[in-house]
Amino acid sequence: MALNTQLTDNTVNVQANALATLCNLGTIKIYGGTQPATADTAISSNTLGVTLTFGATAFATAVSGLLTANSITSGVAVATITPTWARIFKVDGTTVVMDVSAGASGANLTIGAFTSGTTVSASSFTHDVRNATSGF
Repeated sequence: MALNTQLTDNTVNVQANALATLCNLGTIKIYGGTQPATADTAISSNTLGVTLTFGATAFATAVSGLLTANSITSGVAVATITPTWARIFKVDGTTVVMDVSAGASGANLTIGAFTSGTTVSASSFTHDVRNATSGF
């Protein structure tokens, strides 16, 4: 029989809000190239384009498991890239929280291509903690 977990909105909100707390004052390092297989995989040949910073409260309170970032502090690009993914770190700058997709549209982190030396900002960042897993 296939797995079929169904969580309440309250449960996914608790999970999402716990995840959000890990991001408070953390950083978002944005890369070009292929996203690693997992957030535990070391970064190899990817090019770091810019580092952005979350505020003291990184995300608004989750709604149905959906996290939407509060204001994110801009950064100055250290390379010219077309973003494809980002790694999120806790405030200590070394503890990885998660990896997410990044791009001009259809990604967790909405951010277009940028040039080295320019100020870069993200237009939106969302993460969805799912209510259900099935078919595994």
